[in-house]
Amino acid sequence: MTFTDYAKHDGLALADLVARQEVSPAELVEAAIAAIERHDPALNAVVLRQFEAARTRAAKPKALPEGPFRGVPTLLKDLGFAEEGVPSGGGSRALQGVVATADSLVVARSRAAGLIFCGRTNTPESGLCATTEPLVHGPCGNPWDTGRTPGGSSGGAAAAVACAMVPLASASDGGGSIRIPAACCGLFGLKPSRHRVSAAPRGESWNGLAVVHAVTRSVRDSAALLDATAGPAPGDPSAAPAPAQPYLEEVSRPPGSLRIAVTAQSFYEQPVAADCLAALADAAALCEALGHQVEEAAPAYDKPALRQAYFTLLAANQAADQRELAALLGREPGPDDLEPWTRRMIAIGAEHSGPQVLAAIRTLHREGRKIGQFHERYDVLLTPTLAQPPIPIGQLDMSIDDEALYTARSTAFSPFTRLANCTGQPAMSLPLYWSAAGLPIGVMFTGRYGEEGLLLSLAGQLEQARPWFHRNPPIFG
Repeated sequence: MTFTDYAKHDGLALADLVARQEVSPAELVEAAIAAIERHDPALNAVVLRQFEAARTRAAKPKALPEGPFRGVPTLLKDLGFAEEGVPSGGGSRALQGVVATADSLVVARSRAAGLIFCGRTNTPESGLCATTEPLVHGPCGNPWDTGRTPGGSSGGAAAAVACAMVPLASASDGGGSIRIPAACCGLFGLKPSRHRVSAAPRGESWNGLAVVHAVTRSVRDSAALLDATAGPAPGDPSAAPAPAQPYLEEVSRPPGSLRIAVTAQSFYEQPVAADCLAALADAAALCEALGHQVEEAAPAYDKPALRQAYFTLLAANQAADQRELAALLGREPGPDDLEPWTRRMIAIGAEHSGPQVLAAIRTLHREGRKIGQFHERYDVLLTPTLAQPPIPIGQLDMSIDDEALYTARSTAFSPFTRLANCTGQPAMSLPLYWSAAGLPIGVMFTGRYGEEGLLLSLAGQLEQARPWFHRNPPIFG
């Protein structure tokens, strides 16, 4: 299979070729390996190559599960997606060489869907940055402009999918880490509802702020993977409401006429670049042309209180993670183990008391209910995904330990995405617009809690009206 043939199919289409015996899983794995070797030297997206393990699994097609992605190659994010017997470094110097002792449930379910793991992707340390520039592996580039960021923290995953190394790759999102790289790389990125995909066996990350799923080139791949991985595990503390029908079926179901609120007001009240405002206006006009009711509106809530609550929980979780890391290493991690911003977050988190953390959780619940009331009137909220186009590598990284400076740079780039992490709502970034400079500019749709189906129905409609799969980054050559 040539790269051109391989790259023109999404994951479900490749699985269909396997089912019809027009191509073998081994051929798909070789195509993925060739694509990684072709593009990764310019991108640094893949930090661990599992080529021989992938070849071994693909060589026994009868042993592959009869899942929706049977025989399709993929990549796992090197953070939060534990695979038994495989090192998982989490973008940190401290964790290099630490081997996972068991699969995380989402990895086991992904394998059961027929996916073949070919490697692991670049990520910033602990997923704490909106770019992907860890000291341990070096920066990851964007296929649309290798001097710019692919976003973070799932930047390696997005860069790999955008240049068709694989049709889909695992990703996670605690403050925008699925949607930010999707926007930067011209992909579809859905952040599911809180508790939609079980975090077993470790438990929910960042008090439920973070969730796991994927970045994909097509909407239907995202839906089919969510069908395969969603659902609680025995003993989970909570579960999102069960969907009315399979998510894959929602993609082709007309969404009807939705009430869509549109705003450029952000969680951090930052100015928005002209390209991002143009993308927002274009998406609003497209939705209106498709028969949706679009009007200017924004939810009212206590932004400073919610911002502080988010930061409190994020920092406190870093302090808790540091204790686990010290136990794992048998010593306190030092400057040669952790990056400056990580150490700064740990120090801030250690200063927070138990009552402060509980107050932050209560703030999330209180303000989330206000936004839930807003969605009684509106089905969907439309905003930019980011306030700026993909920024140059080096503009934002974790070498900064100044809280004010890091926060200013981070929120100037990504002031919209964290709100859905606070509320637990599903949100998705779509690549409906490209700038005059040829860069993808994402727009974000946020839905009611538990209503991924409605978002996927809308996404399928928008994908059909404004296709993007044919758009190839310059790195294709």
